[in-house]
Amino acid sequence: MKIESVIGKGIPLVLDDIDTDRIIPARYLKEITFENMGKYAFIDERQDSDGNLKNHPFNDKQFQHASILLVGKNFGCGSSREHAPQALKRYGIQAIIGESFAEIFAGNCKAIGLPVVYASRDEIKQCVSFISNHPETMITINLVSKRVRYFEESFLISMPDPQRESFLKGTWNVLDLLKKNSHLVADLDANLPY
Repeated sequence: MKIESVIGKGIPLVLDDIDTDRIIPARYLKEITFENMGKYAFIDERQDSDGNLKNHPFNDKQFQHASILLVGKNFGCGSSREHAPQALKRYGIQAIIGESFAEIFAGNCKAIGLPVVYASRDEIKQCVSFISNHPETMITINLVSKRVRYFEESFLISMPDPQRESFLKGTWNVLDLLKKNSHLVADLDANLPY
């Protein structure tokens, strides 16, 4: 499936160095499937040990059903757990705009069809300032034009060319590619000398 653009409301979490353990604590990695991961996204930051809600954007009613996450730099650092992007996607996040991302995290996002795009800190802060006052604002991330648009504003984004091309061509899903090309895999296997 090609992904040329993502449209949704924004949710700000513009902090630096948010690691994968903060996104999804290790105790939830024992889940057999990713199906329930969305419930645990930022769980330790969203509630205390008694289950009382803390002040966190994922708990803020004005950002409920937002699907575009705005973050700072080095988002997704730490361990390479694929559960972190799965938790965000299962929560409802469809794209992430950030200053920078941990490389493995960005790759894990691509593997599940979750675009991560790069923007300057100033542009992100201006967008966050606007959506904080107007949370109903729709944000459009356009991978073709490499632009983000919200209200009457827009700014340039970047994404490594191989990742961008995989979204635009619909080749981001490696398992799907393997299934479609299973005959080539079988041919290679049949011709291996060992």
